[in-house]
Amino acid sequence: MLHPRARTMLILALPALIIGVASSFILLFMMRVAGLLQTFLWQSLPGSLGIALFSPGWIIAMLTLTGIAVGLVIRYFPGHGGPDPACEPLISTPVESRALPGLALAMIIGLAGGVSLGPEYPIMAINIALAVALGGKLLPRVHSLDWTILAAAGTIGAMFGTPVAAALIFSQTLNGNNDVPLWDKLFAPLMAAAAGGVTTSLFVHPNFSLPVAHYAQLHLTDIFSGAVVAALAIALGMVAVWCLPRLHTLMRKMKNPVLMLGAGGFILGVLGAIGGPQTLFKGLDEMQQLAFGQTWTVYDYFLFAVIKLAALVIAAACGFRGGRIFPAVFVGVALGLMLHEHVEAVPAAVTVSCAVLGMVLVVTRDGWMSLFMAAVIVPDTQLLPLLCIVMLPAWLLLAGKPLMIAGPKN
Repeated sequence: MLHPRARTMLILALPALIIGVASSFILLFMMRVAGLLQTFLWQSLPGSLGIALFSPGWIIAMLTLTGIAVGLVIRYFPGHGGPDPACEPLISTPVESRALPGLALAMIIGLAGGVSLGPEYPIMAINIALAVALGGKLLPRVHSLDWTILAAAGTIGAMFGTPVAAALIFSQTLNGNNDVPLWDKLFAPLMAAAAGGVTTSLFVHPNFSLPVAHYAQLHLTDIFSGAVVAALAIALGMVAVWCLPRLHTLMRKMKNPVLMLGAGGFILGVLGAIGGPQTLFKGLDEMQQLAFGQTWTVYDYFLFAVIKLAALVIAAACGFRGGRIFPAVFVGVALGLMLHEHVEAVPAAVTVSCAVLGMVLVVTRDGWMSLFMAAVIVPDTQLLPLLCIVMLPAWLLLAGKPLMIAGPKN
């Protein structure tokens, strides 16, 4: 009863479901372990020692020890903790299986220790490597690229609790033609993304939205204001793009990863002591504190944005295992709140969403991902036309500009 096209799509339906569910479970497990370790390191341990929570001395000590611990993992574990994320895109070739334990451990230690990187790259690399290795044994006729796409889609769906981001991202990479329409190619990846998103939602409820005032109506002046905000975010982000490869090269002059990451951890600790606990960790919970917490000044928001961006660049340049998207979202939120506080006539919904759009666009160079993150941070349908318009000059500004990547490992 089914057309041959439908039967072709169904071949990968069950593997896609399994990969999506497995991707979510791996994500949930590793984030749970990292969360428990974070609670111990930052609450239970200093409390038992009579040390004030998030005191400057404790922040510096913890980040320094975190850097040393990650350096030991990278130096002595098989595979050296996988490839350097600063030199890799979010979705890359499969990592060798022997490197996965070190990569997972380095990620967990970094997340728990307060490093300003997210979990997206290590989780993506682990899920892709497992899918390619296991899928290749069970269904050897399926190409490794197909397993990579399914694992990437399942991981994206699991991280955001929805398949929408995966649909947007892969719609620009899986080109359709007259023989194989785009939605035929998207069928299995969306199945994996949906399975990952639903599985995550059964256990946790990812909440990225901020409690900013509702945006009632689109105004022409808001389009110009949003374009300016996005341009300012891009300008700030491009400073980080310029710094990353140069700092990466400088840090590689310390051949010993323990020394390199220990020094990097110390610098991160000093930055954390200056910026406070809001500038630590991956940034998603901390950005809620910016919106829900006490009344911050323009200077406070500016400090948060600059410190977090500097910490992101240093953490990536030193070789910590983590992703750059979530910290970039925090920087965009802090910048957007700062601009609204400075010019209250521009709605916070506009400044925050456009700043997030610009900053994520610099980091990912992916228009769909940038629109998605801006829309989920400020979930207001009235903003969608504005964001689509603001995206156009923002994309023009970044056309041909360097990517936020360090390049080949020295």
